[in-house]
Amino acid sequence: MYVKKSISNGKVYLSFVQGYRQNGKVKQKTVEKLGYLEDLEKEYPDPIAHFKRVAKERTKNEVPQKKLELDLLAKLPDQAALRKNLGYTVPKSVYSLLGLREYFQNKQRHLIVDYNLNSIFSLLIFNRFLFPSSKRHAFETKDYFFESFDFSLADIYRALDYFAGYSNEIQRHLHSRISELIARDNQLGYYDVTNYYFEIPYEDEDEYDEDGNMIKKGQKKRGPSKEHRKDPIIQMGLLMDTNGIPMAFNTFSGGESEKLSLLPTIRRVKRDFALERIIVVADRGLNTSDNTTFLSGKNHDDMAGNDGYVYGQSVLGADKEFKEWVLNQEDYLIDKEEDKDGNTVFFKHKFRIHAKKIQLKGTDGKRAQKMEIFQKQMVYYSDKYAKKQKKDRDKAIAKAKELIAKPGKYTRATSIGAAGYVSNIKFLKQTGEIPDGLVLSLNEARIQKEEKYDGYYSIVTSEKHLSDREIRDIYKGLWEIEESFKVIKSEFKARPVYVKKDAHVEAHFLVCFVALVIMRVLEQMLEKKHTVKQIRNSLISYSCSYLEQNYYLFDYRDDVIESIESVFGFDLSKKIMSQAAIKKILQYKK
Repeated sequence: MYVKKSISNGKVYLSFVQGYRQNGKVKQKTVEKLGYLEDLEKEYPDPIAHFKRVAKERTKNEVPQKKLELDLLAKLPDQAALRKNLGYTVPKSVYSLLGLREYFQNKQRHLIVDYNLNSIFSLLIFNRFLFPSSKRHAFETKDYFFESFDFSLADIYRALDYFAGYSNEIQRHLHSRISELIARDNQLGYYDVTNYYFEIPYEDEDEYDEDGNMIKKGQKKRGPSKEHRKDPIIQMGLLMDTNGIPMAFNTFSGGESEKLSLLPTIRRVKRDFALERIIVVADRGLNTSDNTTFLSGKNHDDMAGNDGYVYGQSVLGADKEFKEWVLNQEDYLIDKEEDKDGNTVFFKHKFRIHAKKIQLKGTDGKRAQKMEIFQKQMVYYSDKYAKKQKKDRDKAIAKAKELIAKPGKYTRATSIGAAGYVSNIKFLKQTGEIPDGLVLSLNEARIQKEEKYDGYYSIVTSEKHLSDREIRDIYKGLWEIEESFKVIKSEFKARPVYVKKDAHVEAHFLVCFVALVIMRVLEQMLEKKHTVKQIRNSLISYSCSYLEQNYYLFDYRDDVIESIESVFGFDLSKKIMSQAAIKKILQYKK
């Protein structure tokens, strides 16, 4: 508050005025009219000095405004965006706890760039966390947050090159901070692979040197797509801890086998995170001889050590001896557990310590070296799983019968899941269509073969000292990494990938990875009381509209907001908040 002098009827007039900002512009509101200077001089020796002291004292003792006058006839300007989100203060607070601001500030000191790396990275994180979109759209909607983002769209794309270069270092930094914040089991990691598509008509070309040796494999390649699309894809391997919090990720060409991605990731994680031992938990798709021997420390690799593994094992894809052991009913024990609905479920299981014979690939890519590895093999059977397998197969068989009756309706892509149950089926290489004149029939032999193994599933491990139940409980945690991929794809909309340069693609997945880390840490802080969808919906809804004089109106509150208040110490219950109060919330420090 201050004293304002104005001219009225040719005479000096005094009044108390309150200044405030609106949309970056300074505005004023008259708080109290004092009178003409010549009249006030009859009462006070120096009216201006007197009222300046009064204004200063009132400002010092000013209490929060309890009433707000609104002009009900006010109209919006031609260009108005008066809605802002405050829910982003939650991922911003976790971002702060993880020390990412300080990380980028340290990097910035050694760079000569006129844009702020932390400002750009934080915008991309907030956008991906709440309003996932392209980098361009993130820039165009940056005013939806209360932050001051002073950079151009071109600056964002320039910064992506730096983010890509920092990717492994940021993963290492996050590991260190999370290990301080949350008790992280550094000996157990869940690993899986998924892929993401690009809506582009071409693949990346491989690069070769003058002698014809490949020096760089193209990243965006056509390969087995999880969505059964024909677009070029890139693959992502994700390593996660027992809390469901990601530890590390790597990207690799869509044309490579996912089985090859495990070893480079484990090598890097052990080196960068200074881990002595890690037990990798993975699905059966990564259960290969090379991966098994590396984790067992049997291939004399400098980086191989006394690590371990817990793999799913395909019963149908196993050798004859293993299948006979599975079907032999001797030694099975009956056990029980509660399912997620609290119902008691019975199952049977048995195990053995078995010398598994494997062959390793030589330098020429052919199977050469033979060896034995002793592993614990467990097999389980449950009626519930048997019913599920039968139901899934019956659905595929029904589709196969329709394909046999109307082959013209199907292609290679649309017949996935059913084609395996059709004998004599072929597809045209160019179009993927089924050629005319084929005599198609149901593959009864395959159906009968599969039925024998309904309800059985197997796990193999290097951890021979652990009980069946311990191994089973460890393996059951694998669903969380599948859930993490769903979050990245569905909630954070990481696909399709709109950037093209390899460095920008890496930066894109780094942003998705960090957003996922923040979400998983937040879930831990909220004691997993709420789902990812519930958390995001609440934070998206916790937005406000501008009223007058730097005051904002809030209209949303639920149990997620209440949980956040108790964990972070925020007061998010007020219907109307000043911009000053909002800024205090945004300056959260643990």
